[in-house]
Amino acid sequence: MTTKVVVQGALGRMGREVVSAIVRDPELEVVGALELEVTQDYLPLPDGSGLVPLSSDAVSLLKNCCPDVLVDFSVAEATMSVVPVAVNRHINMVIGTTGLSADDLAEIEHLAKESEVGVVVAPNFALGAVLLVHLAKVAARFFDYAEIIEMHHQAKIDAPSGTALATARAMLAERGKPFSYSAAQKEALAGSRGGQMGGIALHSVRLPGLMAHQEVILGGPGQTLSLRHDTINRECYMPGVILAIKEVQKHKGLVYGLDSLLGL
Repeated sequence: MTTKVVVQGALGRMGREVVSAIVRDPELEVVGALELEVTQDYLPLPDGSGLVPLSSDAVSLLKNCCPDVLVDFSVAEATMSVVPVAVNRHINMVIGTTGLSADDLAEIEHLAKESEVGVVVAPNFALGAVLLVHLAKVAARFFDYAEIIEMHHQAKIDAPSGTALATARAMLAERGKPFSYSAAQKEALAGSRGGQMGGIALHSVRLPGLMAHQEVILGGPGQTLSLRHDTINRECYMPGVILAIKEVQKHKGLVYGLDSLLGL
């Protein structure tokens, strides 16, 4: 049976990729699209197979389209406004929005449990990035020093990235105690050591020409271990998004990250 999907943020860069990926999968069907501001009533599908309703009114669109899953790659404010609308209609959600706070996640978890629907929230849908976090967790038990360098395009609005923060939290949880932190005895320029979480220094780079890159460097006596993932284009996120769409309906409540869906 075909899974019906509505995409919020469908006109954004990630949203367009998501729509294209869903259209290519014979088990999925795009039935509608949401945007904060719209100037047309319909969205042409990229394979030329037809048009789907495009609206800024989530209540009306979800009622009329009756999707099984709502995929959201928008902004935190838009995500938090649509979550109660979707889950109250027992629509599962896959959320790739960055910048969600701990309070936001707690609210999503509460609403998902209350309505007994599945919600997958992932800071990164690239399978290589998920594996990097998993490997960093393993390495965290064996090294006392760690730093994270994340690099993104100049238009990214948040820093550090959600993936970098999730990586640091996962490493600290696995380690069970803070890392040793090398504080500068003399800092000629404030902030030169980056941010710091549990002894892990986090550094953010924002430049044109970059997309999404992360390196975790762990250090010990006489050695370092470097783990790095590079995103070449947004196509790399699509296998993870498609996996989440197909798996979310099997769960109730909040699933954070793709690692559990991958059996890591």
